[in-house]
Amino acid sequence: MTDISSQAQPTPSTQTEPTQTEPTRRTPRPPLNGVDVPTLFATLDAVRETPSLAQFTWRASNRWVKGTHSQTRMETFHGAGGEHTHVRDFRYDADHPAVLVGADAGPTPVEFVLHALASCLTAGIANIAAARGIELTSIESTLEGQMDLRGILGLSGEVRNGYQGIVVRFHLEGDAPPETLRALVAQSKARSAVFDVLTNPVSIEIEVD
Repeated sequence: MTDISSQAQPTPSTQTEPTQTEPTRRTPRPPLNGVDVPTLFATLDAVRETPSLAQFTWRASNRWVKGTHSQTRMETFHGAGGEHTHVRDFRYDADHPAVLVGADAGPTPVEFVLHALASCLTAGIANIAAARGIELTSIESTLEGQMDLRGILGLSGEVRNGYQGIVVRFHLEGDAPPETLRALVAQSKARSAVFDVLTNPVSIEIEVD
């Protein structure tokens, strides 16, 4: 078991792993940690051979309910060369708490950011551990994000609107020594899409019909 703290910071663009041009020959492994390892490796080989399969477009639609309450829906996405529909229509409510003039009908949007980061890192840890043949019995994390609301309230031009910092603390248990479990977290951080989104500039276009 091990505890790991990670302070979100930009990931250097040079942080990459060696690539291979030929499919890797691997000894077949059974599913592990709830991850279908054979399918995971087959996916890696398929994308390596046909890079266009890696192009995905994720979608969401949002509608205002009232006040600061809105609901976001995720149903379809594009990837692996075609259109896909989730097994069910996912809907998530977001709101502000009463102390911020809301009805607390759901977590705040910035709390969803913490959820996205935690779930992305956790999924990566589970996949990487399975690929490396490490059995995990527990992955737990706590996240804290510090904000100065003077930014979004327009009371200070010197305070940013979003988080000033995020701290993630992991606790892992599995059949590997602490340094090996720490390496799982480090590799997940290096390959996390959400960590990358939060620590590197992303082009965002906002259009109004």
